[in-house]
Formats: sequence, C-alpha cells, structure tokens
Amino acid sequence: MNETPPSRRPSTRALAWLLVPLVLVLAGAFAWHAWRQQQARLHDRNADQARQLETLIARMDNLRSDLATQSRLIRDASNANRVLRDEVLGLGQRNALLEDNVARLAASSRDGSRSARLDEAELLLVMGAQRLRIAGDVEGARRAYALAASLLEGLHDPDLLNLRQTLAEERAALDRLGPGPRAAIAARLDAVAARLADLPLEAPAADEGRPQPWWQRALAPLVQVRPAGSHELLTGSERIAAETTLQLELTLARAALERGDAPAFGSALQRAQAAIRRLWPDSPALREVQGQLQALRGQPLELQEPVLEATLLQLRAAREARSVQ
Repeated sequence: MNETPPSRRPSTRALAWLLVPLVLVLAGAFAWHAWRQQQARLHDRNADQARQLETLIARMDNLRSDLATQSRLIRDASNANRVLRDEVLGLGQRNALLEDNVARLAASSRDGSRSARLDEAELLLVMGAQRLRIAGDVEGARRAYALAASLLEGLHDPDLLNLRQTLAEERAALDRLGPGPRAAIAARLDAVAARLADLPLEAPAADEGRPQPWWQRALAPLVQVRPAGSHELLTGSERIAAETTLQLELTLARAALERGDAPAFGSALQRAQAAIRRLWPDSPALREVQGQLQALRGQPLELQEPVLEATLLQLRAAREARSVQ
C-alpha cells in the first residue's frame, strides 16, 4: 500500500526530455538572434567605416587637388617674384644711373651758376673801373663794386677768399675818395650859377667919405652922377641874348666837366666870365663870383690816385687758372 503508482515516473521523464529540446531550441534561437544582431551591427559598422573611408578618400582627393593648385600658385608666385625681383634690380640700377646723372647735372649747374656769377662780377668791376677812369664817377664805381661784392659773397668758395679781401680793400679806398673832383666842381659851379640871380644890376653908390669935385657938389641937388657900364647900354633883346649866351656857356662847362675835358671846361668858364662882366656892373659880389669861376678853372678834373683794378686782374687770373685745371 506504501508503493507509488508506476504511471507518474514516466510522465516526469518525458516532460524533462521535452523541456531539454525546447530549451535547446530557445537557446539556439536566442543565439541566432544575437548572432543576427551582431552581424547587423557589424554590417552597419562596416558600412559606416566604408562611408567614412569614402569621405576620407574624397577629402584626400580634394586635398591633393588643393595641394596641386597651391603648388601651381606657389610656382606662379615664385615666377612673379622672380620677375619682380629682376624689375626691382633694374629699377635700382636705373635709379642709380638717374642719381648719377642728377649729381652731374647739379655739379654742372653749380659750375654754370658760378661761371655766370663770376662773369657778372667781372662785368661790374670793368664798368666800375671805366666809370672811375673815364667819367670820374666815384659814386657809380662804388655802386658797381658793391654789386660785385654781393655776387662774390653768394659764392661759398674758399678759393675766392683773397679775391673778396682785395675787393673790400678797393671799396674802402673808393670810400676814402669822397664824392670825387668832378662832383665837387659841379656842386661849386651850380652854387655860382645860383648866385648870379642875386647880383646887383646897379653899381654901388660912391663912398661918402671920398672927396668929390666942386662941379659934382654943385650939381648934386639937380643931377646924380653915376658911372655907366656896358650893361646899361644893352637893350632888352640884347640882354636876353647875353643871358642865353651865359646859360649856354655854363651848360658847355658842365658838359666838358662830365667828359673830363679840362681845356674845354676852362674855355667855357672864361667865356662865362666875359658874359657876366657884360651883364652886371662891377661890385664886390661880382668880383667874388668871378674869383670863384677863376678858381674853378684851375681845379684838376681827374683823380689824383691811380685807377683801382687789382680785384679785376685777380679775378681774371683765378678764372684762367681754373680753366687750365
């Protein structure tokens, strides 16, 4: 009665044998499904890697293309730089040539300006010496020498130092000459001509202290006796002609004085003295005017000092020495 029924053991075993394949099937299905998922992931990963590889290859192609472009641009830039460098070198050489030409032109211009200034200074010195020697124009010579000195001062050349010093000495000598003999004589002649208008037209009265003859004392209440000169015998037209002659002689004297003709100057003054004696009666003022004209006739018209030409000779010597070099 304690024995188990024999029908239950076979059913448990059968159930166990049935569960084993089911478990195997489920394990196989799970393993297959896991394998499929793994394969799908691998496929996706491979596809992803293939896409990335293609992208990298495309990028590499683009980079190669860019590199080729950059290489071509670099070659072009190198060629352009080489051309530009050659042009810059050519411009540098051209600039050097231009600077050399400009320096030569500047030196030539300086030499030309110096020569022109020296020529002008020489011309002024010649003019001053001629005015001093021929016309006795000391003031004109001073102006010419002053202009020459200003020209030489504008030349900053140490070789002209002695020349400027000599010119300064000659200008000082010209200053010591004063207005010159001709200018002084011309001023004195003008003063004498101005005094002619103040000369009395009548002879001065006789000195009262001088004894008079009896007939003059007897006729004094009725008649006034005066000495008659040649001027009182001149008519109106004759007096005008004599005055014109006097002014003409004074003009001739001034012209002779200007050209330094001493004989003509003395002759004109002598004729002027004769005309004055004819126009005015004898008086102290007339005798004084005649004495002044007589003194002017004896005055020298030329300078007593030699003509100053040392600067001119030194300038010509300096120019000849420079032209020989």
